[in-house]
Amino acid sequence: MQTSQTAAQHDAIAAYDISDTRRTAGRWLIILATIALGAIALYQGLYAAGQTESGFANWRPVLYTYIAWGVALGVGQVMIRGEGGKRALFVLPAILFTVAVVIFPTVAGLYIAFTDWNLASFEGRSFNGLANFWALMNDGYFWNALRNMGYYVLAVLVQYAIAFGLAMLLNAEIRARKFFRVAFLMPFMLSPVAVGWMVGKSLMEYRFGPAATLARFLGWENPAFFASPWIARFSIMAMDAWVWIPFVMILLLAGLQALPKEILEAAKVDGASPWRSFWQIIFPLMLPVSITAIIIRIIFQLKLADIVITVTSGGPGGATDTVSSFIFREYRDRSNVGYGTMVAEFYFILIAIFVALLLWGSSRWMKRVTG
Repeated sequence: MQTSQTAAQHDAIAAYDISDTRRTAGRWLIILATIALGAIALYQGLYAAGQTESGFANWRPVLYTYIAWGVALGVGQVMIRGEGGKRALFVLPAILFTVAVVIFPTVAGLYIAFTDWNLASFEGRSFNGLANFWALMNDGYFWNALRNMGYYVLAVLVQYAIAFGLAMLLNAEIRARKFFRVAFLMPFMLSPVAVGWMVGKSLMEYRFGPAATLARFLGWENPAFFASPWIARFSIMAMDAWVWIPFVMILLLAGLQALPKEILEAAKVDGASPWRSFWQIIFPLMLPVSITAIIIRIIFQLKLADIVITVTSGGPGGATDTVSSFIFREYRDRSNVGYGTMVAEFYFILIAIFVALLLWGSSRWMKRVTG
C-alpha cells in the first residue's frame, strides 16, 4: 500500500515537472518569436526610412515572420495554458487580422505623417518632423471643414427626430405598412455616390432639374441649390438625411417592437393620452436604443464625403466641405501624401476622443435618468 502511494507521488511530481517545463518552453517560444519579429520589422523599417543601405526588397519577409509569430503565439498559448490556450486559438485569428489591417496601417501612417512626401515631386520622401503638424494648425481650409462637421453632426438630431416619427408610424396598425417599410428603406439601399448623381446632379440641377423647375413654379426666381453657402449646406444635409434616416428608423423600429406591450396596454386602460404615453413610457424605455442609434449615426456622419465630393467638391467657398473630402483632395488633387496623412491621423485622434467622451457622457446621463 505504501509502495503504491509512493509511486503515485512520484508520478504526480513527474507530471508537474513536465507541465512546468512545457510552460517555460511555451514562454520562451513566444519571447523568441516576438524578438525575431521585432528585429526583422526594425531592420526593414530602417531600410525603408533610408537609415541603412541594406534591407529586403519589399515587406514580404516581415509578413512571413508575422505569420510565423502568430503560429508561435498560438502554440505557446496552448503549451502555457492548456485547455484555456486551445480556447484562445478561436480568438487569435481575429486579433492577428485586426493588428495586420488596423494597427499596423495606423502606425505606418503615423510615420508618413511626419514626412514631406509629394507624389508630384522627384525628390521622394523625406522626414520633416512637425512641419506638417504646424501647417495643419495654420490651415484655414481644414478648420473650416472641421467647423462644417459640427453642423453636419448637429443635423443628426433632426434625422433622429424624423426617423423616430417614421418608426412610430410603421409600428402602428396602418394599412400597407409592410409596403411602406420597404419603400422607406429604398434610399438606404443606394450608394451615396448614386444619390449624389441622381438627386444632386439631376433632380436639383439648376436649369432643367425637376426640383429647380418646381421651385420656379413656386416663386423662387433663382433656384440655385448649390450657389449660396447655407442653401448648399442644407441641400447636402437633406440628401445625406434621405440616405441615412432609414438606417436610424429601422433601429428604432426594432426597439419599438421589443417594448413590453403590457405596459402600453396598462397605460391605455388608465386613460393616458397617446402624447403622455409617448413621453412618459415609450421615450424613456427607448433611450438605450435611441442613444445607440444616434452614436452609430454620428460615427458614420463624421466620415461624410461621398455626396460632397460628387455634388459640390466642397463648394461654394468651402461651405459644404468635410474633413474627409478635404483629405481626399489633398491626396487626389495635390498628391500631398505626407500632409494628407497628417490630417487623417489628427482627425482620427479627434474622432476617438469625441466618441469616447460621447460614450462616457451618454452612459452617465443614462444612469442618472434611469437611476
